[in-house]
Amino acid sequence: MLDTHARKYVQPAIEKTAKGFLKLGMSANQVTILSFIIGISSGIFFYYGFPIIAVIVLWLSGYLDAVDGTMARQTKPSAFGTVMDVTFDRLVEISVILGIAFAIPDVQWALLLLSVSIIFSMTVFLTVGAVSEKQGVKSFYYQAGLAERTEGFIFLSLMMLLPAYVLWTTLLFFFVETFTGTQRLLEAKRILDKE
Repeated sequence: MLDTHARKYVQPAIEKTAKGFLKLGMSANQVTILSFIIGISSGIFFYYGFPIIAVIVLWLSGYLDAVDGTMARQTKPSAFGTVMDVTFDRLVEISVILGIAFAIPDVQWALLLLSVSIIFSMTVFLTVGAVSEKQGVKSFYYQAGLAERTEGFIFLSLMMLLPAYVLWTTLLFFFVETFTGTQRLLEAKRILDKE
């Protein structure tokens, strides 16, 4: 929801950063890899007891993830770049979930439910993007929903910064993610019935 409605407010900074990287001779795919390396360190930092650093690198990774897409649109987007981008996004989220699971084993069952809800929501999202004839700003049809990447980062940040409430935050995230997957599934039926 925030990715869809609030992006316009941060887009000028994202475009400025994208232009800076392009002037340095970097490609969108190189920034995708940089974002990935920074992002997967988040779960590691959390596991070793540095939750504030974990949250900072998570958000830095997310920012660079927005920058690489802008860079791709300003140059020549690559199909493999899209595959890398979506795959690395999920691996960053998995890194955080694993970091929390190993650091706080009592909530592993809730983190497993959360992982299942993310798989459900992303399966609908990616399948609709693959079979829909619609195109968006991205290289595939982007289905908005209650929980997009920014909401996910907010939940992951709260899970790391407030470990006393990690169970309830995880279960709330699970509910929101499951709702989003269902929302996308119903929208998919509406969209695909028209095609």
